[in-house]
Amino acid sequence: MYSKRYSIGRIGIIAIISLFSLSCLLPFIMVVSGSLSTEKDIMDYGYSLFPRQVSFDSYRILILGSHRIVDAYAISVIVTVVGTVLSLLVTSMAAYAMARRSFRYRNALSIYAIVTILFNGGLVPWYIICVRYLELKDTIWAMILPPLANAFNMFLIRNFMMSMPEDLHESAKMDGAGEFRIYAQLIVPLAKPVLATIGLFISLNYWNDWFLGLMFVDKQELQPLQLLLRTLISNVEFLRSSSNAMDIQRIASQLPSESIKMALTVVTIGPIIFLYPFLQRYFVKGLMVGAVKG
Repeated sequence: MYSKRYSIGRIGIIAIISLFSLSCLLPFIMVVSGSLSTEKDIMDYGYSLFPRQVSFDSYRILILGSHRIVDAYAISVIVTVVGTVLSLLVTSMAAYAMARRSFRYRNALSIYAIVTILFNGGLVPWYIICVRYLELKDTIWAMILPPLANAFNMFLIRNFMMSMPEDLHESAKMDGAGEFRIYAQLIVPLAKPVLATIGLFISLNYWNDWFLGLMFVDKQELQPLQLLLRTLISNVEFLRSSSNAMDIQRIASQLPSESIKMALTVVTIGPIIFLYPFLQRYFVKGLMVGAVKG
């Protein structure tokens, strides 16, 4: 009787989780369906799970500028990969210093990091420093360096590292290991869950960012994917709202602006979909331990 009840309960839990997972998948299915729908169907019937009439017009419009999209994809991939690696390195090393109880200035460093969360210098001073003093204008580093160190991520990693026994450091010191060797060969392998979790956050931030490209990049060949797609949507919306010429209005009215937005979403979300399954097993463990401990 007990095993039968247990089996029924387990089946019920699986069914509930399956329904919840399906509900999370429905928005993505609607996005794909919207990208394959005609503009008229979207205007008349709204978004649906299945397109009433399949149309590839949105993807044809994207293919017309495929060379720019490919270049922007390459820029976004480079920025995301390089930025994530460097940001994880800088953030985890700072977190390691704040987690070491023997480090004399760890409290001062922690207070300094907290201050950056509570206050900032404002947009204009930040822009002047990046352009005039760091000379990041029209360089790929303009999209990598500004968000490199995040204090919130530092504290998550620090809290995870503080949950590790201090005896690990002492035994490594007795074996003759220096601080960097302890960090690289002992702490980093043990901190994989939180590093994978923070790495996912950082990757999403770099991949979805368009503001830094808008602020610092004027060269088209250096524009990231998100900025290019934002520009494309803005151009379509401008043409649709333009009242300067009847011909422009007639052409613009035929542009599938809503389905283009959905097609752009499908194009940009691809890499994240493939990245998440590899990091998902670390996600809950790393976030919960990093947030609770400390």
